[in-house]
Amino acid sequence: MSPVTLIFVVFTSAAVLATLALFARQAMIVAYILVGIALGPSGVGVVREAAWLDGIADIGIMFLLYLLGLNMVPSQLLRMMREATVVTLASASAFFAVGTGIALACGFPMSEAVILGAAMMFSSTIIGLKLLPTTALHHQHTGQVLISVLLLQDLLAILVLLGLQATSRGHGGGALLLQLAALPALIGVAYALEHWVLEPLLRRFDRIQEYMFLLAIAWCLLLAELAYACGLSHEIGAFIAGVALANCPVSLFIADSLRPLRDFFLILFFFSVGGSLELGLIGETLLPATALAGATLIGKPWVFRLLFLREGETRKLSTEAGVRLGQISEFSLLVAVLATEVGVLGARASNALQLATVLTFIASSYYIVMRFPTPMAVRDNLRQD
Repeated sequence: MSPVTLIFVVFTSAAVLATLALFARQAMIVAYILVGIALGPSGVGVVREAAWLDGIADIGIMFLLYLLGLNMVPSQLLRMMREATVVTLASASAFFAVGTGIALACGFPMSEAVILGAAMMFSSTIIGLKLLPTTALHHQHTGQVLISVLLLQDLLAILVLLGLQATSRGHGGGALLLQLAALPALIGVAYALEHWVLEPLLRRFDRIQEYMFLLAIAWCLLLAELAYACGLSHEIGAFIAGVALANCPVSLFIADSLRPLRDFFLILFFFSVGGSLELGLIGETLLPATALAGATLIGKPWVFRLLFLREGETRKLSTEAGVRLGQISEFSLLVAVLATEVGVLGARASNALQLATVLTFIASSYYIVMRFPTPMAVRDNLRQD
């Protein structure tokens, strides 16, 4: 199947099912995942190039983190850092223990249980930010709280991924320390390039919108490639690119202009999430996946609500933030894939984690869309862009 035909099949099918979902008052994200399950390799097999789709879909995550950085002014991040650190570390510890315990109870060996527990620590950046209205993201305290916690969770997830990468290369902790040392150096390079090169160019040609769009994408990809060359991920490089540009007067314009491009790739991401499931293993993995998903959907909103209340947030904000953080992260899918490649996670455990992640994506996004303001709400009084 040619790339054009593949894109046609994915987007036409997603459009049809999204239309039905809207008539049924369901979340469109659910439609994208179900299309991936139906048409993917384990479904009817119309789309078999799952690896190609995964590579394209990862670009959506990269642009999402770039836009996250553009919305994160460093001064705001520093003000929220203490609260976010307490909430993130406490919640991560709690769900690491819960996930490990459930995995052991379901018969997984300790090595696999620890990986499953680590994957439970994180909430979805995509669900958390894509279902948050832009007004809340830019101007409201709710947006600052969610972004701060998700940022620290993403950094923890990257540490887990770096540790797995170091294990796969046989370098142990030394490689991890070198990668961590590269992080502040990359941040320094990013701010120097932004101040001496990027910002003067944007000021000089700010009336040519096409050039600004081109330069913004090139800047994101440059930092992503520099990060990858340093042993970090493309995603963390894209986030650093966004944060370095956040104080620039045109950052909000850039964020608005890149949103359609982000959405294009994120549709492919959710399709690939559904397509990655191996339906033949569901009989073996349904019980542990349901247990992990149930503990997440019930426990995370309650734990986050309690932690935010202890940090002095209002009851309304604590409840809403807890629900918006109440799922497993897309980083958990990356953990499952990498851990399987390294050999520390078997096929049953990997598929259980992927199925649990998909279940929480579907249930959490549906509940958020039904109850809280989102750009994708099917009720007029809750639809906010």
